[in-house]
Amino acid sequence: MKNWAGNQTYSTDVVAAPNSVEALQQVIRDAIKVKAHGSRHSFNTIADTTGTIISLENFQQISEPNPETRTVTIGGGVRYGELAVRLQEAGWALHNLASLPHISVAGAIGTATHGSGYRNGNLSTAVVGLKFVDGRGEVHAFDESDPVALDSRIVHLGALGIIFELTLRIQPTFEIRQTVFENLPFQTGIEHLAFIAQLGYSVSLFSRWSEPVFDQVWVKSEVELPVPTEILGTLPATRKLHPLAELPSENCTDQLGVSGPWHQRLAHFKMEFTPSAGEELQSEYFVSLEDAPSALATLSVLAPELARLVFVTEVRFIAADSLPMSPAYQRDVVGIHFTWKPNWAEVEPMLSVIETLLDPFNPCPHFGKLFTLPTERLKEVYPRLPEFAGLADEHDPHGKFRNDFLKNILG
Repeated sequence: MKNWAGNQTYSTDVVAAPNSVEALQQVIRDAIKVKAHGSRHSFNTIADTTGTIISLENFQQISEPNPETRTVTIGGGVRYGELAVRLQEAGWALHNLASLPHISVAGAIGTATHGSGYRNGNLSTAVVGLKFVDGRGEVHAFDESDPVALDSRIVHLGALGIIFELTLRIQPTFEIRQTVFENLPFQTGIEHLAFIAQLGYSVSLFSRWSEPVFDQVWVKSEVELPVPTEILGTLPATRKLHPLAELPSENCTDQLGVSGPWHQRLAHFKMEFTPSAGEELQSEYFVSLEDAPSALATLSVLAPELARLVFVTEVRFIAADSLPMSPAYQRDVVGIHFTWKPNWAEVEPMLSVIETLLDPFNPCPHFGKLFTLPTERLKEVYPRLPEFAGLADEHDPHGKFRNDFLKNILG
């Protein structure tokens, strides 16, 4: 068994697919080591195990949206693309989506990173309740009646238990139009980064580093607001584009300023197509919005090497939140995302170079992607990490969920 990108082979082929909470409890009680798998979109070994892999394919329930509480309750195996369609049919929406709708909800919230928009919290901030089975096989439920306890467990890193149910905050459906601008000068972009962030509901800048430009700027705007006719002298594209120029644009959600429902615009890629390049590696680092221009300028010295090794780099914006293990904890952040060509022998040393250059800006790495930061540095950029390690010990005293990756992070 391999992960989504094919760069990781799991250490076991033992898979269990329980069809009830009681059966899930029993699998965990019987296992020596155990992990849940969602869409297998992690690029490192965070989801690896030498024991039993739990598939949540039988936890696919989606409740009717509750108009009074503005919530929906789903099973731990539900993916965003499936949930989005059901919500839209009922006249509801999520506040945010990842660039691809293929990922599972329970897995995506585990690293608190997906989603975009300077006013929008990441996907994890929509969670208002969760239920999981811990390492003892016991069921735990947390909700907004104890927000501190809930917030400390939403970003779970797969270390606390197997999530089998989630309750998410929803809002009335809305429409978005997407416009792509081409060839924004790199220096202009970083000098006006905060201004660009506010041009739409969600904004992403893409660079392939081969020229000193952001090759594309994707602006996703609410239909009630005017679409910019230009960005600092940069004009909109007259044809649909893919962030990776050599790939077909029909893989991407509709552009050219044509309005459509939120779930058909907020993601970059359509559910029915292969997202991004497929066979690739990914890394992402988060720095504060204030530090982002300097951080990007610092990285620009690597442009020739990055142009050779990356498919594309995306820059996106995420609002501050109250989740202790989130990279946006108590600060607005900018994500600097690298989609690498599948050449780990060259990518790994480049990650060390990038982390050294970004070190003055206290970069928080995406826990589900590739990085080389040591544990002691992680404790500095994620100051609540020791507290979270204690929470993991509480819920998993025998270390059933703790693989080598988590041992390196949590001890």
